[in-house]
Parts: sequence; structure tokens; C-alpha cells
Amino acid sequence: MKRIWSSALCAVVGSLFFGAFQPGHAAGNYPSDPMSVASGQELAEIHCAACHAVGREDASAQPGAPAFRDLGQRYPVSSLEESLAEGIVTGHEGMPEFAFAPDDIDDFLGYLTSLQAR
Repeated sequence: MKRIWSSALCAVVGSLFFGAFQPGHAAGNYPSDPMSVASGQELAEIHCAACHAVGREDASAQPGAPAFRDLGQRYPVSSLEESLAEGIVTGHEGMPEFAFAPDDIDDFLGYLTSLQAR
């Protein structure tokens, strides 16, 4: 059976796979100071909370949208760095494409890192 992947899905899979091998922050080296983490949380609430659980105990508003606190169980959170800079693109309807500025990426990933189960 021949499989056809959408270009958007290939971009996400590629950025998650290859992003893990790109230079950048080592896992856990994102800002962890309260101001940066709060800024990252605000970004998550503004851009992501309509679908994803962005806190420690909330439920995702959209079925199937992974909770941010569980992302580290799926892949290294640091693998999102490149995707956030170039623009998150997904193969499902309804998720907007967006890109963050470098400082926002650090704050956002600092927040995501702070949520992961220890």
C-alpha cells in the first residue's frame, strides 16, 4: 500500500526528529527564573490553551490535544525549539501556524520544561 504524507505532517515529523539533533539549548537549560517562566506560561495560555492543557492539572479543551505537562514523555521538549522559530505547522485542521521570537522561545520552553514530570 502506498502512503502519501501531507507536506505539513512531514514538516512536523521532520522538525521533531531533526530538531533533536540541532545545536541549541541542552535539555533543562532554558530560563527557569520566575519572570521567564511566567512569560512562557502567558504565551502558552494565549496561543495554546484553547486546545491544549497548559497547566499542571487542567484538561485539554480539544480531545486528542496532548497536555503540555506530558510532552516530555513523547519526545524531548528541546526538539520544539526549531519548530517554534520557523513556525509550527500541523496536519490537522484548526491549529494556527505561528512562530515565536527567540526570547519567547526560551521562555516558552522554560515553562514547558517546568511542567514536565520529574
